[in-house]
Amino acid sequence: MGDGRVLFQEFLRAPTRVATVTASSNALVDALLAPHRLDGSPTVVELGAGTGRVTDALQHRLSGTGRHLAVEINPVLADRLATRHPAVTVVCADAARLPDVLREHGIDRVDAIVSLLPWAAYAVVPVPAMAARALAPSGTFTQATLRGFHLLPPARRQARDLRAAFGTLTASPTIWQNLPPARVLIAREPRSAAS
Repeated sequence: MGDGRVLFQEFLRAPTRVATVTASSNALVDALLAPHRLDGSPTVVELGAGTGRVTDALQHRLSGTGRHLAVEINPVLADRLATRHPAVTVVCADAARLPDVLREHGIDRVDAIVSLLPWAAYAVVPVPAMAARALAPSGTFTQATLRGFHLLPPARRQARDLRAAFGTLTASPTIWQNLPPARVLIAREPRSAAS
């Protein structure tokens, strides 16, 4: 069964956890990864890995170097991802467990965090603060967001929390090639990196 069909079925089973019916476009994936320095041997965390569009691109860009940990709450998607990418450490867990997951895998700090988590995750997990604590001082956090929803309370809370956890927050131009159109929030200078 194809990724699109599996994604749609999993969305129907748990719409607040899967939160999308379409895979990310190549343009969105590129925008999510472009802000990150992936040279050398970085440690990269992917939150909400889904069907693996970002995973595929990260593995291509890492070219066998570094360490890649993908966190996906949906067991069907996590299992498919682990089968497709044996070099990736795929963890079937809620993003709220990220500090424990990093500790269990002997990771103190990461260089990049790429997030496709839905707003619902932000309502129960302090994602920005958690990401800032996990990142090295030079680390970057990127988050996919839907275009045109920036005035809704969850989006305003997300931006406020990112500004509190990071010294710099910018947004990409609208990615019209994505369905629905999206932007990428880019957070740098994690405030908790020194703690």
